[in-house]
Amino acid sequence: MSNRISNEMGADNTDNTSLHSLPLGPEELPYVHKVGVPPKPKLLKEITDTLKETFLPDDPLRPFKKQPRKRKLVLGLQTVFPILEWGRDYNLSKFKGDLISGLTIASLCIPQDIGYSKLAHLDPQFGLYSSFIPPLIYAFMGSSRDIAIGPVAVVSLLLGTLLQDELDPVKNKLEYQRLAFTATFFAGVTQATLGFFRLGFLIDFLSHAAIVGFMAGAAITIALQQLKGLLGIKKFTTKTDIISVMKSVFGAVHHGWNWQTILIGVSFLVFLLFAKYIGKKNRKLFWIPAIAPLLSVIISTFFVYITHAEKDGVQIVRHIKKGVNPSSLDQIHFSGDYLLKGFRIGVVAGMIALTEAVAIGRTFASMKDYQIDGNKEMVALGTMNIVGSMTSCYVATGSFSRSAVNYMAGCCSAVSNIVMSAVVLLTLVVITPLFYYTPNAILASIIISAVLGLIDLDAVILIWKIDKFDFVACMGAFFGVVFASVEVGLLIAVSISFAKILLQVTRPRTAALGRIPRTSVYRNLQQYPEATRVPGVLIIRVDSAIYFSNSNYIKERILRWILDEEETLAEHKQPGIQSLVLDMSPVTDIDTSGIQALEELFRSLQKKSIQLNLANPGQVVLDKLHASEFAKLIGEDKIFLRVADAILMCAPKLEQV
Repeated sequence: MSNRISNEMGADNTDNTSLHSLPLGPEELPYVHKVGVPPKPKLLKEITDTLKETFLPDDPLRPFKKQPRKRKLVLGLQTVFPILEWGRDYNLSKFKGDLISGLTIASLCIPQDIGYSKLAHLDPQFGLYSSFIPPLIYAFMGSSRDIAIGPVAVVSLLLGTLLQDELDPVKNKLEYQRLAFTATFFAGVTQATLGFFRLGFLIDFLSHAAIVGFMAGAAITIALQQLKGLLGIKKFTTKTDIISVMKSVFGAVHHGWNWQTILIGVSFLVFLLFAKYIGKKNRKLFWIPAIAPLLSVIISTFFVYITHAEKDGVQIVRHIKKGVNPSSLDQIHFSGDYLLKGFRIGVVAGMIALTEAVAIGRTFASMKDYQIDGNKEMVALGTMNIVGSMTSCYVATGSFSRSAVNYMAGCCSAVSNIVMSAVVLLTLVVITPLFYYTPNAILASIIISAVLGLIDLDAVILIWKIDKFDFVACMGAFFGVVFASVEVGLLIAVSISFAKILLQVTRPRTAALGRIPRTSVYRNLQQYPEATRVPGVLIIRVDSAIYFSNSNYIKERILRWILDEEETLAEHKQPGIQSLVLDMSPVTDIDTSGIQALEELFRSLQKKSIQLNLANPGQVVLDKLHASEFAKLIGEDKIFLRVADAILMCAPKLEQV
């Protein structure tokens, strides 16, 4: 193209600073920039580059390039076991920080583990088992310095609910435990597989808003479940929805509540909440809410022991099996009817556990300004749960409350998990008999105080301000968990997240553009009311790739833009539209359906005597326009580098003003 333009060549809505105009002609006027057609890449290279960007965006093999074989072996071992890399610089000063952190989170995790195991309908020792082996595995394979590993409330509740739907945890106790180990095994396999094949992006399909709502709903559900222990109710519903729980609670007012239990539970709940308040007010006093649960257990246990309150109806933990984790490899279902059930439950629990752990790891990594490898994290979490399933553990993951304490206590590395694991081992071997008289009410208080932190009102308010559809997803997940079940809430969360993706893909935004006064910049008329329309020209920007899922909508939406514009012009007795300029800047890709939609749009415009022009198509889009010969159909001189260039050709007098 060699069409001359005026001297006024202001900045446009595309980057033209690195492009050069054609040589000046005899009249000293610059030429319209020609849209460059890049050489078409080889098919194999194109496929390879696409796969690399999809599965290897961080280029994990870069450190191995141009390295001798021995160095590659060392790097490979460091990739699998990051402790071999950061362990070389480990020193006594760092160990002091990790020792304090490990002891602190151990004091928090021991009473929590006993309580969380009850959420999963398992004996108390299984919660302690799950804070012994998995943290050790993670310490060697994980890439986060701050995350603390163990059972968590949400996953425990989810696992217990799903398992309870298949087997009664009281009547079929041993089979229930076997199914729990099977689900844990497949949860680990799911996590490790996602990491090994670098499919971690799949967990991002569960939106942040849906997670916030799901976590808040789970927190309410968990807290309501603890009313059984807090009030001393013996007969309690197995359902988790708020209506069933409240019926069960108030139905036992006259014959099921125990005032001694209520006194113990409520008084220590107030103490725990006050301790958390102190910790929030003064970060230096983080140790107070950290040791408060263990302190509560010690005091309440001693009180029950000396008063024999268990004789007055106060329910206690009683026997906790002493000793280290027994092997459970022979208890995992690798065949039979429960294999598929264990697989289904494990996949769901594993994905939720993975989502929580990765979110926690990324949060604390950003606070300390270091990077974690999401795929390494998945492999580490998966491996620890696979090994855990063989050593009588149930699904473990990153705990937000313990990780926060770990961070504030000044941890320097994953050694804090090793210290915590050692303390839990000591508890299993020596201390478990001392928990015999621990009242269930204190465990309920500890769980309630812990899960209240999962309700993030600030995040909910922010979601409402930013995106109303996200708020719907958040509330949908929340009410699904609270009024139905954990599974229903999770299903709603996933469904709404996918619905949002489909809506954004199938109904992309389009915008009419106008010219910013005294510039050659064209912007959205709604965003910039001072922008002016170009007489006889309609400028439309498509804010999405054009695929089979949205191509027909985009074509119809553009035709509707034209219809609305012509009606407006007719009302004001102004000339109709002569040219349509499509700003293709945001269009990252186009497929055959998109090309066909453009062809249909071109024919429709021809019938209306409207000329179609394209502005600034990207390399991928331009390649496909030429490959399909659409560029020849509309004319290569109708494809421009900038919207301003297209306007120069469609309305040259206006541009020269």
